[in-house]
Amino acid sequence: MSVFVDTSALYAVLDADDERHGAAKEEWSDLIGRRVPLHTTNYVLVETAALLQNRIGMDALRTLTMDVLPVITTLWVDEGIHRSAYHALLVSDRRQLSFVDCVSFEAMRRLGLADAFCFDPHFAAQGFTIIPTALP
Repeated sequence: MSVFVDTSALYAVLDADDERHGAAKEEWSDLIGRRVPLHTTNYVLVETAALLQNRIGMDALRTLTMDVLPVITTLWVDEGIHRSAYHALLVSDRRQLSFVDCVSFEAMRRLGLADAFCFDPHFAAQGFTIIPTALP
């Protein structure tokens, strides 16, 4: 089993004041302890870095860089994934669905991943399994 890691999970792991921090920290520890292969995209990392820097500060960004990223494989989005995701976003015609999420869905399909460590119900709506399973 391999797991895709979304911005919502990364942010919750790193922000002790986030309402989902406890669940995120517990799941993160479990995934790391079981040595589950973790994947994300460079788009998720850009989104996460911007949120951390603006909301929490540079120390959180340093923690992401030094402690979290070394255990996650980053898929660098190519033109094909970018175009497919952009098309999916336009076809969905939904304001609340983000482009980064559409990139994540396309990346997960291409990597053959079924599970996402996230707190975003859009992943379940796309047919992926969300972990932790109980969304707060």
